[in-house]
Amino acid sequence: MKSIKFGEAVSILLIMLIILGTAVIKFGLSPQIPVLFVIALIMLWAKLRGASWDDLHKGIQDGIGTAIIPIFIFILIGALIAVWIKAGIIPSIMVIGFKIISARWFVPSTFLVCSLVGVSIGSGFTTISTIGLALFAVGHAMGINPALVAGSIISGAVFGDKMSPLSDSTNLASAIAGSDLFAHIKNMMWSTIPSFIVSFILFWIIGQSGSGMNSSKIVHTTQALVNNFSISWWALLPIALLFICAWRHIPAIPTLFINIIVTVIMIFVQDPHTSLKSLTNLISEGFVAHTNDASVNALLSRGGITSMMGTVSLIIVTLSLGGILMQFNVIQSAMDPLVKHLKTPGSLILTTILSGIGVNLFVGEQYLSVILPGRAFKTAFKDMKLSPLALSRVLEDGGSVINYLIPWGVAGMFAASTLGVPVLHFLPFAFFSLFSPVFSVISGFTGIGLKRAKN
Repeated sequence: MKSIKFGEAVSILLIMLIILGTAVIKFGLSPQIPVLFVIALIMLWAKLRGASWDDLHKGIQDGIGTAIIPIFIFILIGALIAVWIKAGIIPSIMVIGFKIISARWFVPSTFLVCSLVGVSIGSGFTTISTIGLALFAVGHAMGINPALVAGSIISGAVFGDKMSPLSDSTNLASAIAGSDLFAHIKNMMWSTIPSFIVSFILFWIIGQSGSGMNSSKIVHTTQALVNNFSISWWALLPIALLFICAWRHIPAIPTLFINIIVTVIMIFVQDPHTSLKSLTNLISEGFVAHTNDASVNALLSRGGITSMMGTVSLIIVTLSLGGILMQFNVIQSAMDPLVKHLKTPGSLILTTILSGIGVNLFVGEQYLSVILPGRAFKTAFKDMKLSPLALSRVLEDGGSVINYLIPWGVAGMFAASTLGVPVLHFLPFAFFSLFSPVFSVISGFTGIGLKRAKN
């Protein structure tokens, strides 16, 4: 197959974006089908250009190969949500939250809690699906705007994921740029701390609208939880285990397995008559709440391996698309000419940020939004005498944090399906993800916090 020219590559990407944007945003379709349609068009184009089926299959295989571990983690998270609800862990957090958190300070408090938990365990997905889900249920019962609560949860989870040495995305950005991990985290503070402060102030101001909570609704919800779940401080044990595993630097998969096993033991202690069949159905199909409160039933009927299949299928199809685009150098061909015209650090950083956002829009996968711009602009950063730390920070600010804002993005769909709030609803309130690239670009043009290479 002949090399692809800039105009052809850009045309392909624009057509992809129009199809995906129209299907998902305008018509509200699930993203898997539009992505599959785009893959079919790309395959037709590749065949017309002389590509072999082996080349196409290789692109798909290479793309999916990068996601085996995340797919397995999502499956375990689905199981974890189900057993956490059954064991009363999430209901206990809700009841405790009603007692110690006021509605007036709930939104900024949620942002801070999710930030701390995210830094501690190094996973935005785990933060959202555990503490985040419980806090979302509390906010819902308090009558606070669900999109605002979701935005505060996601902002905190993204901050924690970004600043944790245990985070996959943070390690990936550091590795791609060739920078030291802890130096990378320290250098990110130049854009991360201003984003965090602005986000907290906005959550503090906007969250004031929650001051008029419905106390009767809180009482009714609390009673429904107490009557139907095992509520106790003992239920916080699995949460403590998350922090212990993070402190011991235990990877995500064994951490989740340990937590699931301990929670299952708690279920049997609470109800020794629990059958193996009901337990396997719980893990597979999720928990279904049967209380006298319809809102509690809606909030806590969640989890299970099957609940993750939508996200898993999206990962497979988006990475297949990304693999094909990489196999035929479509994105690379669109990026390369841009590099030659970049003369200042500010323009280079802005272009790298936009490239990361573009990959998120075109492919919807956060790993590729770090890998592709990192490969494309690494030499340009070196030629402009910028440190690898400058590149690794930009890759995070324009790559991994943006994926939560894309309706067909893996992270965005995961958050939406876990919390039950569409991406486009919580997007205006995901302040941390919105401001991170802004402050990164400001740093590039002003030179403040911009790390230069040592002579």
